[in-house]
Amino acid sequence: MELKTLLQEMIDKKASDVFIVAGLPLTYTADGRQVRLDMAPLMPANTKELVEAIYRLSGRDVAIFLDGHNHDDDFSFAVAGMGRFRVNVFRQRGSLGAVIRVIPFTLPNPADYHIPEDVMACADFQKGLVLVTGPAGAGKSTTLACIIDKLNKSRTGHIITMEDPIEYVHRHEGCIVTQREISIDTPGYLDALRSALRESPDVILLGEMRDYDTISAALIAAETGVMVFSTLHTNSAADTINRIVDVFPDKEQARTQLAQVLKAVVCQQLVPATMKDGEGNSVRIPVFEIMKATDAIQNMIRENKVNQLNSAMQSGANDGMCTMDGNLIRLCKEGKITKSTALKYRTHYGYEYMEKRLG
Repeated sequence: MELKTLLQEMIDKKASDVFIVAGLPLTYTADGRQVRLDMAPLMPANTKELVEAIYRLSGRDVAIFLDGHNHDDDFSFAVAGMGRFRVNVFRQRGSLGAVIRVIPFTLPNPADYHIPEDVMACADFQKGLVLVTGPAGAGKSTTLACIIDKLNKSRTGHIITMEDPIEYVHRHEGCIVTQREISIDTPGYLDALRSALRESPDVILLGEMRDYDTISAALIAAETGVMVFSTLHTNSAADTINRIVDVFPDKEQARTQLAQVLKAVVCQQLVPATMKDGEGNSVRIPVFEIMKATDAIQNMIRENKVNQLNSAMQSGANDGMCTMDGNLIRLCKEGKITKSTALKYRTHYGYEYMEKRLG
């Protein structure tokens, strides 16, 4: 299959990822479902041909990867009139493989992705740190793209994004938007952060806080009065606080610094919904845990009372807060997810307690 034709078909099917792996037919995922195309399994020669086509379409030199010194490659590219694609090319069992993430040209609409207003309100913060967390593939990039888009249209300033690689492309609206791709436009997140602080930033989107250096730099940037958005692979607000504090040798200082700059933590995961798409297939919807840094929350972080955050979120509805399990219970009672789904994806409550709450 010609590569452009394949990519257009994946967009039409609303695929999220396309898998090019030897021994398997071309396969894609949509709403968490894996679909294998009705075709013969790919042979190593087929996967090599498709990988070479990806490099040609993206305008990159495949020889740099094929010379044997690189075992994987991560990049993004755009096809005019079609969309953007994020690609990871790799070697496996002596053959080439690739996974392509499909990213439409248009920015996501929060309503289409069931992103609540309490999450979108994070665009109203003027300075500090907002973290969007969750497992890989949970929609963190989509949520951040919606927040940045709202911010871009509602104020003026300079937005700097640093991503690995760039997914959604933002136009210059009320803000100037500078987007830098790691390894292409800048050597790494830390270099990009240091440079950004000399580029008159008002908002910084840091694709991921990976280690002590980037976490420390992000906190320092937030202390200077810049609004910083970033992600972590954590499953709850409490886990997020612990993950950040644990990378610092001086944990007391880290808790004080974090409590001072943190504005919100948004945790999300995708779960199967009872609703169906136009073809009768189940879809997935996001479930959120939202923690806003009220005075009480800041004190809990500062005083190392992270175990009390869940209770504070339960009672903080008026401040726009909610827990993951509370939202699962709500969605179940509204008929949007099943009881078994709510039990499977719970994060805080024990099984028996959660079952009792579900009724």
